Amino acid sequence: MERSRFDLGLELLSKIDGEAGHNVINSLQDICPDLAKYTIEFPFGDIYARSALDLKSREIAAVAALTALGNCAPQLKVHLNAALNVGCSEDEVKEVILQMAVYAGFPAALNGMFAFKEVLAERSAA
Repeated sequence: MERSRFDLGLELLSKIDGEAGHNVINSLQDICPDLAKYTIEFPFGDIYARSALDLKSREIAAVAALTALGNCAPQLKVHLNAALNVGCSEDEVKEVILQMAVYAGFPAALNGMFAFKEVLAERSAA
């Protein structure tokens, strides 16, 4: 029997984002449970489940995009944790953020690096 988009998405959300991902989903339940469901089904059940890229490559892309956007600190922190969860080294993540200075500018790279610094501090305190 084929698994539903939701079930597959929830499994991948747990694997990639762990507790941080579930916190995002849970925080939507009282205001818009549909958005929580769509967040599980589309990004995780449809996109992350595709086989052409591994999870590490997908998280590198997510970190780069969110760093370049420059206005997504909460989502960037979730994906910085996710990148580490799926096998990126600290140095690899730093290089991705540094690379964004070329394409998104120094403010975006600085904000990304400071977000990463916070994530590393939170992880070492846990």
